[in-house]
Amino acid sequence: MKSLSKYAVLATCNLNQWAMSFKHNKTNIIKSIDIARQHGATYRLGPELEISGYGCEDHFQELDTVRHSWQILAELLADQALTKDMICDFGMPVYFKNAFYNCRIICLDSKILLIRPKMFLALDLNYREGRWFTPWLDHGSLDEYFLDERLQMITG
Repeated sequence: MKSLSKYAVLATCNLNQWAMSFKHNKTNIIKSIDIARQHGATYRLGPELEISGYGCEDHFQELDTVRHSWQILAELLADQALTKDMICDFGMPVYFKNAFYNCRIICLDSKILLIRPKMFLALDLNYREGRWFTPWLDHGSLDEYFLDERLQMITG
């Protein structure tokens, strides 16, 4: 059994992600995890909507964008060494109960620990998140999210 340290090393990532360029974004995510691991990080925090890219605009309301995001997440989790002993916090869009959410997907050891929708959206000046996403209004509540078969097989 590993001894628990009272310290955590946090790696934050500012990646050069491109809207709708899923393979490019995946490559950057993998590099950032490798760099975080080299620096002894135990928690890797990626940018908002890093899997799809932040600037997808109206493509956020297409189920294909969400589907491709889940496919990339599945590929990341299928590489069991990638999230081994490191919490990886990924950003991607999620469709749930007929609404699109801007979410954080918290993973460890090829498992999804938590899907956390954004509660407060950026709605002023240059930001129009409310056009594409719904804020999570059920503060303090938990819901079940059923993964597709491929992700169920990968995550167990």
